[in-house]
Amino acid sequence: MIKTIEIVKDFSPTPGGRYISDGPDSGQQFRDRLLAPALSRAVNDGSKVVVILDGPRGYLSSFLEEAFGGLIRVCGFSKRTLARHLEIRAVDPFYETYRVLAQRYIADAREIEIAS
Repeated sequence: MIKTIEIVKDFSPTPGGRYISDGPDSGQQFRDRLLAPALSRAVNDGSKVVVILDGPRGYLSSFLEEAFGGLIRVCGFSKRTLARHLEIRAVDPFYETYRVLAQRYIADAREIEIAS
């Protein structure tokens, strides 16, 4: 089963900055309230989450880094898990740059080290 999240329809037509404290519709809010819970369910049932970036006028890099890089830095998902359970799509070529940035933020994020 695939869970599709269209940011413009399911979250906001005007995504904001990095943190909730920066104002409405932040990357932190998107990650914590929508994306991370959907990914947790996908991991548990072996499915996938597809995020559609098309629609907004654009994205701040801070939104994308917090939403997608934060899955690793803050939520503790591994890059391997995200590779299996998360797909970021840009249907319109305008959004391809944002898709590439989101993927780069995932690749560049430092995974949480679990103390033994």
